[in-house]
Parts: sequence; structure tokens; C-alpha cells
Amino acid sequence: MDAVRFETAGVEVSALLTTLNEAADRVAMHGVRRTMLEEQAAAVDVPLWQVPLPWPCSNDDYEARMAGACGRAVAEGFDTIAFGDLYLQDVRAYRERQLAGCGLRPIFPLWQLPTSQLARDMIAGGLRARLSCIDSGVLDADFAGRDFDSSLLADLPASADPCGENGEFHSFVYAGPMFRAPIAVETGEVRNVDGFIYTDLLCPVSSR
Repeated sequence: MDAVRFETAGVEVSALLTTLNEAADRVAMHGVRRTMLEEQAAAVDVPLWQVPLPWPCSNDDYEARMAGACGRAVAEGFDTIAFGDLYLQDVRAYRERQLAGCGLRPIFPLWQLPTSQLARDMIAGGLRARLSCIDSGVLDADFAGRDFDSSLLADLPASADPCGENGEFHSFVYAGPMFRAPIAVETGEVRNVDGFIYTDLLCPVSSR
């Protein structure tokens, strides 16, 4: 797959968009460091647009800052925004409602794909990821920091979605067919914050 541009659902991906907790300098629920996101973007050679969010962040603050990012996208000639949602209809409806009339068409290229097959297909296709956060109310603590692989899928309880769509876990992708080279990842501190277990993932040296 071309390192400069890759496509999904016939749409050329020309920028990556993510929100960050500006106080922690991390993705809020994933707990992934900003520097690791920048390593990912460099590995696929696509610009990363960062949307800093205050902490705590009200829904009004979130929507205002996302509206600003979407306005920038339209001004720069974008007409489509893709989401990785799988089957949560209320989340999709919210996104569609917020984007109505702004000039960006929301698309959901993975929508309603069977998640057990999708998880196996991603692993078979060469995707490599590590769990950065788990919900200890759903998964045992020893899932923290594990690789997202066939062994993990086999160990998941039947109640857990294989792709973590209900928040069972969040992950950090460090290799795949769209990467120029894998990102070196080391495991740092593991913290339990109100039942969510975060594994700090670090890059010992720049992979760029």
C-alpha cells in the first residue's frame, strides 16, 4: 500500500483528525501520548490534525472545537470525513447530526461489518496493535498492555466485542501494511484510574 496516500471506500485519505486532552497531552480515553500519535502519522505519511480539548471538557466545548476543525477542513477543500464506527447507531446518528449542513459528508466504511471476522481479518492482514486502556469491569486486569492478536481474541470473554466497540478496550496500532516501518513500542507505567487500566506506551527512540 502506498506510503504517501492510502484509500478507503474510494476516498483518498489526506489528513488524520484526533482530539487530545490538552492537560494530559494524550488521547482522553485511549491514554495514548501525543508523541505516539505523531509517530503513527509519520509512519503513514499523512498529516495529523490535532484538536486540543480542555479538561474537564463540556459537551459544548467539544462541539465548538470540533466545529472549528470541520470549518478548517471545508476551507481547505475537504468534502468528506470518515469514522471507524462499527454498529453503535446512537454514535453514528450524533455524528451525522453534528455534521449536517457543514459541508462535510460523513462516511462509515466499516459500518456493520461482523466484528469477529473484522478482527481476524485485520490481524491476518498484518495489523499490529497493543491495548492502551481496558475497562476492568469487563476484562481482567491481565489484559492490560497485551497485543491485539489471535491469542487475545481467543481469551476475550464472550460478552466482549472483538473490536472493543463498546469500550471494552482501546488500542494503539504500531504496524500494518500502510506503515512505512513498524513503530518501536515499550511498555511504561500501568495505572488504574476509576476502573480503567491504562498502559503507558512509549517509543524508546524515534522511528522516523
